[in-house]
Amino acid sequence: MNKADLIDSVAAKLGHTKRDVTDIVESFIEETKKAVASGERVALSGFGIFEAQARKARLGRNPRTGETVQIKATKTPKFRAGAEFKAVVSGNKKAAAKKAPAKKAPAKKAAAKKAPAKKAAAKKR
Repeated sequence: MNKADLIDSVAAKLGHTKRDVTDIVESFIEETKKAVASGERVALSGFGIFEAQARKARLGRNPRTGETVQIKATKTPKFRAGAEFKAVVSGNKKAAAKKAPAKKAPAKKAAAKKAPAKKAAAKKR
């Protein structure tokens, strides 16, 4: 499943437009990137944790020449799957199929109650 498939699936499941779901998915990805790049952890309960991992400077080798090369320290993104996600993937637990929230029917206006008719003035005798 790629991003377009995910958007199509979520849009169909929730009954929203693809444009709205695309905006939501893009915003989620962008905010996650910003948070992880600034050193924050993004923890999604039942899914997993996105975080940055520091890598120390080290020596490496150029595979063509065999020459030793200094590799700079850097940060890399890391994802750790949550327990519930792991259980679903391993087959120990079925994915919870949450139903989309029911769309509320437009509120019907209650028929206005008519005031009781006033008795006609008593006839003069």
